[in-house]
Amino acid sequence: MKTSRRTCLRAAGVGLSLPVLESFGAAPSKASPKRMIAINQDLGFIPKRFFPETSGRDYALSPYLEKIAANREQFTVFSGLSHPGVDGGHRADKTFLTAAPHPGRASFRNSISLDQVMANEVGHETRFRSLSLGINDARSLSYTQAGVEIPTIQSAAELYKKMFLQGDRKAVEAQLVRLRRKGSILDVVMGQSSDLSKRVSASDRERIDQFQTAVRNLEQRLTEAQAWETRPRPKVDEAMPEYPGDKKEFFEMVRMMNDMSRLAFQTDSTRVITLFLGSVRTPGVKFDDGRSLGGYHNLSHHGKDEAKLKQLGEIEVAQMELFGELLRDLQEVDEADGSLLDNTMVLYGCHMGDANIHNNTNLPVILAGGGFRHGQHLAFNQLNNRPLANLYLSMLHNMGLETDRFASSTGKLTGLV
Repeated sequence: MKTSRRTCLRAAGVGLSLPVLESFGAAPSKASPKRMIAINQDLGFIPKRFFPETSGRDYALSPYLEKIAANREQFTVFSGLSHPGVDGGHRADKTFLTAAPHPGRASFRNSISLDQVMANEVGHETRFRSLSLGINDARSLSYTQAGVEIPTIQSAAELYKKMFLQGDRKAVEAQLVRLRRKGSILDVVMGQSSDLSKRVSASDRERIDQFQTAVRNLEQRLTEAQAWETRPRPKVDEAMPEYPGDKKEFFEMVRMMNDMSRLAFQTDSTRVITLFLGSVRTPGVKFDDGRSLGGYHNLSHHGKDEAKLKQLGEIEVAQMELFGELLRDLQEVDEADGSLLDNTMVLYGCHMGDANIHNNTNLPVILAGGGFRHGQHLAFNQLNNRPLANLYLSMLHNMGLETDRFASSTGKLTGLV
């Protein structure tokens, strides 16, 4: 019998939580919630090895997509998508989920990210409105309504503590005191801004109104946080991961964050996650077989050098294999109305179409799970790209948000339903 990595984890004493079963007395579950995880691999992929040469349902898998062939019917690969007006090469990472134009300009101001629109709708139902995660990089994919970056959690061990370790009574009370103190400060700030609003121009009053809206939202979140702080955290069989201190253990860190993301969804700790894979700031990588390669970022600027392309290809294949692991792990978790993958939108891609030349068009994008019609390559015009925000609008509708527009969208993306 073939032994899977998951079986090995069980053998090592890191068990998986069984689903709640009706046969053992549990009440029938209501429909499972919709969830979303968005992952940005910030050096992207060699285009010829990522994009299929044919389109439609009978498309031939590209070399990289062969690595996730087991889930072919659970994902759609896209070509000809990008964000209109987004340029700046690497700097476009901050707009991957916002579509805000011209991130390279000094006057750039970001906007709300896709995940935070979703979190504003469903975040009150879980302990964490959303989780912003990162590996080897402090940069985030998540931005508030005001375009402010939401900090990332960069350690799977730290994430485990936040989700599953319950403080004692004294620690819980101390946290409640801190939350109440923050609420008192916000009350003062709101009063001061109201007084100021009476003495300024109409345009300044509009800015103050926006500020006060943000303060009210923060007050609501503090109220929710106080309520959650008194509730017990979920118990899981998995032990806290031992997070590597070496940045070159990149693949193992990705694997751990993927596992923690699955657990976050499985325990309904959150329904919205972003994960930024900081390849640019990864000095090199160690493979599972013990081999090492250095200069990940340098390899992405290969200039078509065959030796560099070969090494870069090995790294990108490993990235795709890790993505395939995540899809299989989500599919293995049974829910009342399908698998965890069926109820989770998994967005995977990059803000650059080709890192070798730093362009921001024809972005490599895959959407898996979530109940969409998959098993296809949706190919759009590679010279006159369709807005990637059209896909995001479709994802918002899938989450239950009946909005007409998101960022630069011109309508929902055709072919997914």
